[in-house]
Amino acid sequence: MKNYNQMNRRKSLKYLSVLFISSLIASCGERKSDKKPLTILLVSGWQDVNIGDIAHTPGLLHVLEKYLPEERIILWKRSKSEQVEQLLKKNFPKVDILYGSVDAEKKVNDPGLLKAFEEADIMIHGSGPSVVGQDNLEAWVQSTQKPFGIFGVTIQNITNSLGELLSKASFIYTRETASIDVLNSQGIKGDHIFFAPDATFHFHLKDEAKGQAFLEKHGLEDQKFICVIPRLRFTPYHKIRQVNWTEDKIREVEETNSKYKELDHAKLREAMTRWVRETGFKVLICPEMTYQVDIMDELLLDPLPEDVKPNVVKRGYWLPDEAASVYAKAHSVLSFECHSPIIALTTGVPAMYLRQPQDTIKGQMYYDLDLTDWIFEIDETEGIQIADRLMKIHDNYPHAQQNAVGVIHKASEIYKKACQSISRV
Repeated sequence: MKNYNQMNRRKSLKYLSVLFISSLIASCGERKSDKKPLTILLVSGWQDVNIGDIAHTPGLLHVLEKYLPEERIILWKRSKSEQVEQLLKKNFPKVDILYGSVDAEKKVNDPGLLKAFEEADIMIHGSGPSVVGQDNLEAWVQSTQKPFGIFGVTIQNITNSLGELLSKASFIYTRETASIDVLNSQGIKGDHIFFAPDATFHFHLKDEAKGQAFLEKHGLEDQKFICVIPRLRFTPYHKIRQVNWTEDKIREVEETNSKYKELDHAKLREAMTRWVRETGFKVLICPEMTYQVDIMDELLLDPLPEDVKPNVVKRGYWLPDEAASVYAKAHSVLSFECHSPIIALTTGVPAMYLRQPQDTIKGQMYYDLDLTDWIFEIDETEGIQIADRLMKIHDNYPHAQQNAVGVIHKASEIYKKACQSISRV
């Protein structure tokens, strides 16, 4: 009887243990399924006169939606454009878009922003040429004391106020390793700092209807045309919008642009000419920024040999989704601007960046992603080198396409790691 009772007791204890563990697992499962999604406040959208700056925002929204799919996203957009807003609403219908400024005391007064500050768990500064949204981050820190981070930004100069802000960041993802060197030189170090490329490497939008209509209108056949993008050494913002530049600054910009514009673009024209003469295919001149529409003729079309001109087509300013649809059908993209090659790479199309030294340290990201063969420091480059590289791509095109796809895969793996770090924050 004693043994029997002991046996029953052991069975009962075993049963109760199993029951307890089962209920614990079930309760953990319930807590996981009932977990409230985090709310991310993303500040981005610095300007709308540049398809690269436009592409930062949908690129990072795509990263967050892909690798942090459960979280809610509120976009605090700095610039306002009806076309760009419609582009974002169409492709990211779950994202709330807010506007509003920060006052001199680093406060926000807009009711929608105040509500977003209350609801959001973390704030992220989107990709850009610098910490453009420093005021936005400072307002967040002052009002909420909640965590914030920076995703895919160039940090070339650090003021005292920026250094103080960065010292409080939960993560700093720079869009090239050169920015990490700048941070370290100012004593800003740690495992929370690493390279995560410009979010444009995850841009995925297209406007196939507009793109195809343009291609058909101008007889541009798949992989039988290249795209070329001009650029002056300094963007002439004083001709685009109101700026607080001094007369000396404007003089420096105009004199530098005048000195180098022909030297630079003659090298690109050499590649255009060789492409047309050796393949018989076409060239599309297109802009990344609005002002470039006005310099296409002077710098790229008019000086071309007469036998080449009939094979050249021009395009006015466009949005990045249409540009991506056209780049996807091109053979290659050659650009003095940094972001059109990135947009092309996202579609699997080989692209070359002709880097001018005035275009900040952001070009380092091409080296960081092993794109050494497709970046040219223009002051150290002759036109024949650009033309030779273009024809080398043409001679082994499948290999070049594989390289383009590999770069985007590498960037995606870095984004995945970055989002895992954000989730831990």
